[in-house]
Amino acid sequence: MEEQKLEVVNKPTVNDIARVAGVSLATVDRVLNRRPGVRAVTIQKVQKAIDELGYIRDTAAANLARRRVYNFLFVLPDTDNEFVEALSNQIAEQSRNQFIERTRTSIQKVTPFEPQDIVEILDAVDGREVDGVAVFGPETPSVRDAVKRVRDKGIPVVAMVSDLPSSDRDHFVGIDNVSAGRTAAHLMGRFVHQRGKVLVLTGSRLARDHLERRQGFDLVVAEDFPHLEVVASVEGRDDPELIYKMMPEIFDSYPDLVGIYSSAAGNAGLIQFLTESKVSEELVIIAHELTPLSREALCMGTFDALISQDSGHIIRSAVRLLRATSDGVPFNRAQERIRIDIYLKENLPP
Repeated sequence: MEEQKLEVVNKPTVNDIARVAGVSLATVDRVLNRRPGVRAVTIQKVQKAIDELGYIRDTAAANLARRRVYNFLFVLPDTDNEFVEALSNQIAEQSRNQFIERTRTSIQKVTPFEPQDIVEILDAVDGREVDGVAVFGPETPSVRDAVKRVRDKGIPVVAMVSDLPSSDRDHFVGIDNVSAGRTAAHLMGRFVHQRGKVLVLTGSRLARDHLERRQGFDLVVAEDFPHLEVVASVEGRDDPELIYKMMPEIFDSYPDLVGIYSSAAGNAGLIQFLTESKVSEELVIIAHELTPLSREALCMGTFDALISQDSGHIIRSAVRLLRATSDGVPFNRAQERIRIDIYLKENLPP
């Protein structure tokens, strides 16, 4: 049997770039590290050589050599809901791993659904101190413009959980919220057999993730489940106390309520009301995010199903994307795709 020999292909180096471009190693280094003092025509020569050689920079080694540490800012709503708390814990975990990942993270909290708070924080971002920003907030014209101003400073921006597409953010990290709403509608339609009304609890009409979930929910109910009627959304502002106080009036207004889709946070108020009141056991409740509180509600039969996303995956993905964008290197799109998890009492993870 003839022995096969594997051809060894040497990776191109900075020496190869300098040779092909006809410039010095120092010039290549300045271009790769985006330092000033290089003419535009020379930068074009170096970039052309990089493209011809197929050079891929080892940014991890380069950052280690120059002792670079990334500083990333996370902007989160200042709320007690367990999902935001889970995100905060995952951000703290990233900071604890900073010696391995060479990444420092910080958090600034803003009043939920208050765009101006986000604008003030983004406008104060200094590119000498911050290498990237991740934002979890509502999509409004003022937030959109503030994100653009951050990006104009050369600072990458990632939108988390709720997208900000009109802002030209660099990346979005979170589930497909239209698909999440469609999934919830399919579950609701399969679980509810009698004719009646379904309530959608939302946080705010400013929150794109909540709007997209409602959009997906409505589409599927209209297409596949004509025995259900989805009534107007009720804004709970992710406030458990507010939701708890609103529930008696809601049930008075809709005595034929057969299901509730809690598309936002504030589940504590809903759970408290359902636990204390004598609503029909046939009422179907589908909510979002697997947390200690929602897990217990699922186990006790208060909730019928949960649509969830991995908070750890969201934060790790945000950090990876901010690093890649900051360095101008490729990233693995499949690795950064956040999946939609569906939990019933029977398939809860340990």
